[in-house]
Amino acid sequence: MRFRISPEARPGWVRLTVSDLERSIRFYRLVLGMSVIGEKGEEVRLGAGGETLVVLKEHPGASPKPRNATGLYHFAVLLPSRRDLARAYLRILERWALDGASDHLVSEALYLSDPDGHGIEVYADRPRSLWRRLPTGELSMATLPLDLRSLLRELGEEAEVHGDDYRLPSGTRIGHVHLHVSRLERARAFYLDSLGMNLTFDWSTYGALFFAAGDYHHHVGANVWAGIDAPRPPKGSVQLLSYSLVLPDVESLEAVVAHLRSIGHEVVEDAETLEGFEGFVVRDQDGNAVELVVRR
Repeated sequence: MRFRISPEARPGWVRLTVSDLERSIRFYRLVLGMSVIGEKGEEVRLGAGGETLVVLKEHPGASPKPRNATGLYHFAVLLPSRRDLARAYLRILERWALDGASDHLVSEALYLSDPDGHGIEVYADRPRSLWRRLPTGELSMATLPLDLRSLLRELGEEAEVHGDDYRLPSGTRIGHVHLHVSRLERARAFYLDSLGMNLTFDWSTYGALFFAAGDYHHHVGANVWAGIDAPRPPKGSVQLLSYSLVLPDVESLEAVVAHLRSIGHEVVEDAETLEGFEGFVVRDQDGNAVELVVRR
């Protein structure tokens, strides 16, 4: 039997380097509506409802990540409702530039980039009762234009979202992380066989695969759109430092760590995990650090 990670595992936060910390804090607060949760050393944590979503570390003068490098494609902020997505759309529209807006059948999404070019998706899931599956058992997903008029009808009389006091609602979390990878087959081997996720959508014809713990549409996306055998980003560029997967209990954490070690992966204690958590770090096929953690 193939090892499977707990179906209750989900992404917790992403750690990013930025070239100008104060500029980035302004963006995440005033455009996305995150709150500053805490500071520790050189890192600042931002999030919603007391939950950390993004951890920023300044690398003064760092250049943008090259387009032909592995690492972050985007991280995705999952909102509790479609109405929240409509409010976020108006908020972003009045303060920043959108890169796109898509209907993925299982979800509706807005796309933008932070001041350093880190890709961000802000989205809301459709009710699971509306998700459809292909004959293969995989979820039916697509990239279609988002019906913005329909989205804005969620607001009724609420036509504007003004003021610096706007904040993302409690219950907002990181829904998934999408990565540029060097080879799809290597990503499949790590996320499917080593980490024990499920392959939820095979879009390899177009250069992408999607994985999840349990039956969610995806917690990790992997694509080769930066090029086959793309190198890791250079040290002088902003980049993804790590992202976390939060396990539901110590037993689930110990199970995945034991499995990874049994097949030869180096798994080390996470000395820098967030306060209130404990866990381990493993690196995926392209060197991305994955924090495997549980709440204390």
